[in-house]
Formats: sequence, structure tokens, C-alpha cells
Amino acid sequence: MHREFLMGNEAMAVGALAAGVNVVAGYPGTPSTEVLEAVARRRPEGVYVEWSVNEKAALEVAAGAAYAGARALVTMKQVGLNVASDPLMSLSYIGVKGGMVVLVADDPGPISSQTEQDTRTFAAYAKLPVLDPSSPSEAYEMMADAFALSEELGCPVIVRPTTRVDHGYEDVEVADPGEWERHEPEGFVRDPSRWVIFPALSVRAHAAIEARDAELSRRLSGYARNVISEPPVASPRLGVATHGISATYVAENLGERDGVRVLRVATPYPFPEDLAVRFLEGLDEVLCVEELDPVIERALIATCGRRGLGVRIRGKLTGDAQPSGENTVESVGRALDAFLGRPSAASPGADEAVPTLPVRPPVLCAGCPHRASFYAVKRAMRGRKVIFCGDIGCYTLGNAAPLDMVDTCLCMGAGINIAQGVTRVEPGTKAFAFVGDSTFFASGITGAVNAFYNQADMTLVVLDNSTTAMTGHQPHPGTGRTMMGQVVEKVSIERVLRAIGLTVVETVDPLDLEASVETVRRVADEPGVKAIVFRSPCVVLARPEAVSAVDVERCVGCRRCVRELGCPALVPDAATGKVRIDPAQCTGCTLCEQVCPTHAIKGGERP
Repeated sequence: MHREFLMGNEAMAVGALAAGVNVVAGYPGTPSTEVLEAVARRRPEGVYVEWSVNEKAALEVAAGAAYAGARALVTMKQVGLNVASDPLMSLSYIGVKGGMVVLVADDPGPISSQTEQDTRTFAAYAKLPVLDPSSPSEAYEMMADAFALSEELGCPVIVRPTTRVDHGYEDVEVADPGEWERHEPEGFVRDPSRWVIFPALSVRAHAAIEARDAELSRRLSGYARNVISEPPVASPRLGVATHGISATYVAENLGERDGVRVLRVATPYPFPEDLAVRFLEGLDEVLCVEELDPVIERALIATCGRRGLGVRIRGKLTGDAQPSGENTVESVGRALDAFLGRPSAASPGADEAVPTLPVRPPVLCAGCPHRASFYAVKRAMRGRKVIFCGDIGCYTLGNAAPLDMVDTCLCMGAGINIAQGVTRVEPGTKAFAFVGDSTFFASGITGAVNAFYNQADMTLVVLDNSTTAMTGHQPHPGTGRTMMGQVVEKVSIERVLRAIGLTVVETVDPLDLEASVETVRRVADEPGVKAIVFRSPCVVLARPEAVSAVDVERCVGCRRCVRELGCPALVPDAATGKVRIDPAQCTGCTLCEQVCPTHAIKGGERP
């Protein structure tokens, strides 16, 4: 054993490797991404790892490996679980042979997600055990627990870290690589009565799952990571029930003199009811401190009802804890102050003493080719009735002024189908659906098939920057390399679209503004479903050496470049009334050079 200072995601990756994981699949999504990347960096010979095209595919790959007796890990974020939910719900009934861990990173806040979903609630819906770590070191240890529990129960086990556990750091005691378990899969054994899901199998499985979870609830009351902490007083009357990272916030806000009993729930489903009863004994009131859904609060209310306990349970449902959003040390402290009748820890005027942080709005990077793509479409469609349907990726930032080019954004791949729906109601509207190259492979292809099959009238715009930029530049089928480092044949977006049946598929460099505008005008007027692939590499991966500069003698201060592009490298100069370019940010993409009416900007060099 040795100690390493690890991010939570890397700790879980090392925990999986130490537990003998054989196959790892996932789809990138903050805050989960680094788990699979750490596995790829540290994996020994014989461990297979892949970025799958989406979460559904990743979970099915892991399921196949677990059917064959391997230990399998699948990684995703909470919204990715929606994509994987179809196979997961059936897998709950079918079960697995090898250990299978589904690592789902929740994002309270949300900091980098569309929604604040709580995977603890999803686990109860899917009737699958879920482990809820409170720190990177506990997350490391829980990986081995999860694989062992999965193999014992014959079902997937969910591990549910949250952003502050994923991205927090801790000095973690980990096994040396020579101490890692070596798991040898038995291989797939044909048994249609077990591996082929039919209604009769599901009926039997459902009954068995209910019995299993009832017994598991009793067993988990003795799980070492479900903990009751007693205060140094004879008969405490108040209690706090908590979980995950919130448990550390509770610990920071409670002292021995507060006289509070604390329950930390590491297994929110099945809920450890017997342990909860021991926690509730002798208490008058309990405050539940948890993030997102009131999972513990509802479980304690139900426990009190079933066991006839007269304990008042307080939390989100009673207005004693914030109903949504991410907890902090300060927000938990305020809730505990009110619950315990303590004076607020914040001194008068403390809030005024904290300086206001500068506003930092999200913006496309300087030189991002997506800015050029949006601008070309906007210019080509000026004066026409148009809807711009966006999608999930860096290019969602195209909704900000001055581009204002994202009218809708729902979930990955949805923009293509939304564009179809709008044109059915408003046939005269020119509909554009923007989708990134990675998202096209993840969930856009089915929308394109649906559009062609149902004879939609729309323009599909694929913003191809040759990477999965939003989550850290992971490879995808169009990049020609895999997570294992293999160089493979690229999957051609144009060939896929033509194979579907599209006859108008044009590819253009978005940083060639004149050609891009002309292409958009021509393609948009074609009937049916047509496609434009704007192809230019992500500026983070292909940054040129030359940058643009403003000739102050030729600049007339019209600020058209600033008003129309919104590039962060373009800076209005209050002293001169003109514009200057920040050389630290400029990438020399030349888009502003092409927009400037007086040709006052020169010197850039497109990649």
C-alpha cells in the first residue's frame, strides 16, 4: 500500500483497477470524464477501455462483458443515465454474472449540466443498490465494495459520486499495482432461460428483486460506511441525517457541545431501515441535510410511520433546508443554526466585506470555428423567417449575444427532431439544426434518419471540429483513434448522411466566410433534408502562430467586428474609440479580418 494525492475521479479509477476490473466503457460528461481517462492511463495489460458512442452503447458493452463473467465498469454523468436507462432497467431484471458497476456522477448546482437529477431516486426506480461516497478516499474503497456486492447479488450496483467528490482531492491510501486483484472471467455460458428477457422471466425476476432488496436493507444496516456518530451527552434529543459530501459540511459545522447525533447514509437504496431505527431512538427531531431530492427525509418519514415513532423529521419538505441547488459549508451552517437555535456564525456586515467577483459570462473561445459557422448562417439567412435549433456542446454558447443563434436546446441530438416538429407547424420557416461531430455520432444519426424518412424540410448543420471539445477533447468515431491508442478508419459524416439518402451534403471551411455564406444560401433553398458540414479543427488543438492586429490608422471605430462577432480577443479601446486585439487571446482565425469593412485588421493565419 502507498499514499497518493488523488482527485476523486482518479481515486475511483484506481479503485476499479485494484478490484480487478476487466472492461471499462463510458461516454464523456463532466463531472465523470476523468474516471475513464485515468483508467486508460493506468491500466495494466489485459484491461480494455473505450469511449463508446453514447451511454446506452457503453452500458450494453459493459453488460456483455459482465454476462461473460468479467468485472465491468461503465461511466457517465446523471443526464447520461437517461440515455442508458433502457438497457439498465432491463438489466436490473436480467442480472449479471461478473461484477458490474455503473458509475453515475451527479452534478448539484448544476455546474455543467442541463438538470439537477438525483441518481439516488433513479436507483430506487430501477431497484438497484446505490453507494453514495462522501470523499475521494471513501469513493476509492467503495469501488471494491460495489464489485463484490454486484457479484454476490447478481445485479449491477450504482456508485453515485457528486461533483465535489469527483473533483475534490485527498491523500488516499491505495494498493500498489502488484497488489491489484487479477480477475479471470469464466466466459459466456449459453442459457436462454437466463439471458433472454421475456415477460415470464420478468415476473419471476421482479418478485425476486423485491425479496432481495428487503433483505439487503437489513444487511446494509450493518455496512461499515453507514455510520451513527454519538455526541458526548447521555441522551441526545436532536439528530442530523446526511450523506455524501454534505456529511463533511455537517461535520465542519457541528461541535461536541451541540449534542447532536448524526446518521451518515452511504447506501440510500435499499435504505438501511434497521440502522435508522437505532438512530431515531430517543430523538425528538431530526434535520435531513442532503443535496437534490429528499431521499433520506422521505425514507425516515416512512420509517417513523411503519415503526410508530414520534420523531419529527425536518428538511426540504418542511422548508428547513434549501429545496434545490448545491449545498455549501455556509448553507449547511445556516440550516443547522436555525435547527439548533444557535446564533448565526456569520458576523454582522460580513457579507458586505466580501468583494463582488467580476462577471465572467460563458463565451466561445477566441478563434473558435463555431463562431464563424454561426455567423455565416446568420448572414446568409438575414431577413428571412428562420429557426435555429441547437444542441449540447460548446456550440450551445452560440445562444449568447451578439450571435444569438440558438433558439432551442433540449438534450443531446434533440435539435434535429425539434427542427422537424417546428416545420410541421410552420411550413414556411427555414429550419436549421446545429449538431457537433461528437454529438452527431452519439445521438444525431437517428434524428437525421427520421428527418429523411418522414420527408422533412430542414438544413442539418454539422459543426465538425474533430474532437469532443466540451468535455476535454476525447476521441470519437470521426477522429480516427480510439481510447486504447489504436489508429482506425475514420467514420465519415458525409458518407453516413449520403447512406441515409441525403443527396445534398456540402463540406466547407467556416473560416472562409465568403464561401460559407454562399454555401448556406444555396443549400438552404434545396428541398427536403440537406446538410452542411462546417469542418475546421478546435482552436485549442490547432492554434496557429500568427495573430491578427488592428491598423489604427485604417480603423474608423465602427466596432462592427465587436458587435457582430463577440470574440473575446476584440477589445474596444475607450481612450481612442477604436478596437484593439488582445494578442494573448487572438488565434489568428482571420474572421474579424473578413468582417472589417475598412480592412483595418490583418496578420492572421488560419490553421
